[in-house]
Amino acid sequence: MTETMAVTIYGVGAVTFMMTMYALESRGRGFVLGFAAGCVLSSIYGFLSGAWPFGVVELIWSGIALRRYREAQPAL
Repeated sequence: MTETMAVTIYGVGAVTFMMTMYALESRGRGFVLGFAAGCVLSSIYGFLSGAWPFGVVELIWSGIALRRYREAQPAL
């Protein structure tokens, strides 16, 4: 497997995880934290693939998601 193919497979997994967590956010704040982690993983993909603007934007989204996680009320 080439390095490019490995990065692409990683990216598909990272973005799929991120979008799954986003879709499940309404089920609990843990999914918001998962979305933040998915954004970090997607950011790494952006930098690895040479798409640094995507990497920067995903890092910003991870910060926004972390703030939303901290502000969300824990389930009782």
